[in-house]
Amino acid sequence: MIDASDPTDASDPADGWLVVIDMQRVFTGASPWAAPRYADAAAAIEELLPRFPGRTVFTRFVAPERPTGAWRPYYRDWPFALVPDTDPLYALTEPFAGRAERGDPVVTETTFGKWGTSLRRVTGEQPHLVLAGVSTDCCVLSTALAAADAGVRVTVVASACAGASDADHARALDAMRLYAPLVTVVDSL
Repeated sequence: MIDASDPTDASDPADGWLVVIDMQRVFTGASPWAAPRYADAAAAIEELLPRFPGRTVFTRFVAPERPTGAWRPYYRDWPFALVPDTDPLYALTEPFAGRAERGDPVVTETTFGKWGTSLRRVTGEQPHLVLAGVSTDCCVLSTALAAADAGVRVTVVASACAGASDADHARALDAMRLYAPLVTVVDSL
């Protein structure tokens, strides 16, 4: 039986964990993986950061040392990305790198989705995740759906995300809206 008075069902997103997904150099500039509205997402994330003191975690996508399975043809298509995770390509951009250096946790994964053991260690088993970052149509989407499938409440802040294109961003947000009430998409907080 569902307890309609359970306060976790109506918690304020600002009481959750801000998960800043993959704000890395590899998704900027002339990179083949660049998100055209990266700077817009970064500015919106900067506005969110003060609302989550002690409850912000950054994630990084990196290539595996040796791709296996379906990742092998993926990296044949994107060989530029097969560099060690210490390569500057995978570094967080500012101001996010500075915050990580000052102690905000960083979860590094070789998968698009970041919900898993490492992120759970930081946020707990059943947190409220507030997602922002890039790319809406890849790593944000993969993280949101995996977390929702695990019973985690997810809020996606659309203005703090950027996709491979505006159309891809919109399609990904529409797909995540299909998972309501597990996933809530808001324009801003």
